[in-house]
Amino acid sequence: MNFIAQALNLSKSAASRLDERNILRKAFVKHPFFGDIEEAFRFEKKFGQFEEGTVVVKAKDSLKVFRGFPKIKRTLLLNPTIKKHFGSRDIVLEEKMNGYNVRIVKIGENLYAITRRGLICPYTTEKARILIDDEFFRDYPDYMLCCEAVGKASPYVPTEVYGIENLDFFLFDIREGRTNRPLTVDEKIEIAKIYGLKLAEILATVSSEDTEKMREIIEKLDRNRREGVVFKDREMKLNPLKYTTSYANQSDLRYAFRFFGEYGRDFMLSRVVREAFQSFEFEDEEKFNERCLQLGRAILEPMIESIRACKRGEMIYEESELVFENQEVIELFKMHMRLLGVEFRVEVLDEGRIRLKRVMRGTSDKIKGILQGSYWK
Repeated sequence: MNFIAQALNLSKSAASRLDERNILRKAFVKHPFFGDIEEAFRFEKKFGQFEEGTVVVKAKDSLKVFRGFPKIKRTLLLNPTIKKHFGSRDIVLEEKMNGYNVRIVKIGENLYAITRRGLICPYTTEKARILIDDEFFRDYPDYMLCCEAVGKASPYVPTEVYGIENLDFFLFDIREGRTNRPLTVDEKIEIAKIYGLKLAEILATVSSEDTEKMREIIEKLDRNRREGVVFKDREMKLNPLKYTTSYANQSDLRYAFRFFGEYGRDFMLSRVVREAFQSFEFEDEEKFNERCLQLGRAILEPMIESIRACKRGEMIYEESELVFENQEVIELFKMHMRLLGVEFRVEVLDEGRIRLKRVMRGTSDKIKGILQGSYWK
């Protein structure tokens, strides 16, 4: 643990508290694929100034710190929250894409992809090494490319909405690893052009008072089955805010109720609350009635699908198809999933392509018990 105290400029007593409070967790599975790294630990939760998901790496030639991505507060109403938060500043509306958050960094000679929780994911790392030109890191060696990993072949959030069969990366922030200091929106756009990086789409720049324009953009995103928007100060001096579409809220509910034994009440309730405030701000009675019907279906249909599957004697799984370039990385990814404590099955479809079936044990066991006469606790 001495290298962690040294990397974070902590006293020995502060470093020992990290261990005593069980904050540190392994960030990776040791393997030649991760050959630049000797040791790496992640923060399971926030500690002082260091965010959850912060990663401390002992590389062969240096110590590296990659701060966790700051949590973005959510607004449930456009008016008055946006004006209250941003004041008279113009606001950049950036698409909030439906994928999983990764920080792409360079350690030693290679790129590495770190998930929001601070895990160095072999699958995502393999994709980053193929898709991201590391020329950026020759000029900005201590920075992180904060990207949304999006596509159908995703181990965490598979989606077909963007027409991406495999997996791709869309840049939304560039931050200094040790300090988490972000570059401005304009700097990010310029760097993306220079190094050929794909950007999360900039939808508009509007006045903080122009809630009608914001609403039009959100409704268009909703019709196109998109996730939502992130509101940003162009200079990145104020913290961003996020807002999700009705489609995203109901999609989350459909997923959570399909696997209701794995997801808590807070997760489900928060999505219903979002729908209530959006309906209050956006809708007349006719649209309200339509939302009620859609919301009810999002809750009941997936639960009934799970009940019927268990009645047929099936186990409940979350499934995704993944595409690997290297057979060795498939085996490493299995070890990575075990590090996460995930129960899973793997079906080999063809060379380099697998079906990952994440076992939803809680949901399966609850339903089977009820079907056999157990009580709801």
